[in-house]
Amino acid sequence: MAMFTEIHPTEALKPYVKRFYFYEASSDLAFHDVVFPSGNMEIIFNLGNGCWKTKKEDTFQTTPAIELWGQLTKPLVIQSVGKNCMLGVRFYPHSAAYFFRENVSLFNNDVMDGAEVFGPAIKTLHALLLDLTSLEDRILQLETYLLSQLILPKKKYSKIKFVEEIAKGLRSNASEERIGSFSERHKISSRYLHQLFSQYTGLTPKLFCKINRFQHSLNLMQNQGQKLTSVGYDSGYFDQSHFIREFKLFTGTTPTSFSTQATPINQILSNV
Repeated sequence: MAMFTEIHPTEALKPYVKRFYFYEASSDLAFHDVVFPSGNMEIIFNLGNGCWKTKKEDTFQTTPAIELWGQLTKPLVIQSVGKNCMLGVRFYPHSAAYFFRENVSLFNNDVMDGAEVFGPAIKTLHALLLDLTSLEDRILQLETYLLSQLILPKKKYSKIKFVEEIAKGLRSNASEERIGSFSERHKISSRYLHQLFSQYTGLTPKLFCKINRFQHSLNLMQNQGQKLTSVGYDSGYFDQSHFIREFKLFTGTTPTSFSTQATPINQILSNV
């Protein structure tokens, strides 16, 4: 049985980090899995002797030791090789932007080399995490690093806070009418609102809403064992065909074919 632990961030990081998690495989048996869109970006530090691979077209490519996961908008097939151990940072939909100078949509549907994005300091952190054995000490070092990397110029901070407000308001309803009301209230065009939202979350408002709705349906299926017709309606889909179509878009399979016995990796990397 794999070990999986969730850790809440310290008070100073709570506005920026949704949670930390630690995963350690109990076996070095290779397996395949699929990671679904979650609406969040992540950084993963690989601390074990194994490696992860992601499928691009028809080939698997080994991921870097420090993985920066951009927003997924479609399912991503992964492969575990050897005995893996990882420490992950999950951001809120808007909050990864506090740590980057780039437009975060540039990272979409990719697993980037974190060392190339963040530079030598994160490589030093990774080496330190490898040397430490206590999870508490590892989290402490990771939090210290993240606090040192926050980019908070006033103009950028106010824009991201605005995007956070939009995200909260659109979580379950990203209709043109609702987007238009946000635009009018803040005296900006709908086009500029879309641009800001995409720049700081990596998603359009409508896609953000779709992923949230999908994740809600996934949680209902995994945690409550509801009938699929109830899951679709309770998640806000218009009808069953709408539910099936979007579920397949984000998982590659229909709800009836989907196994509720998801592996730990699937639960960690896909769940909100």
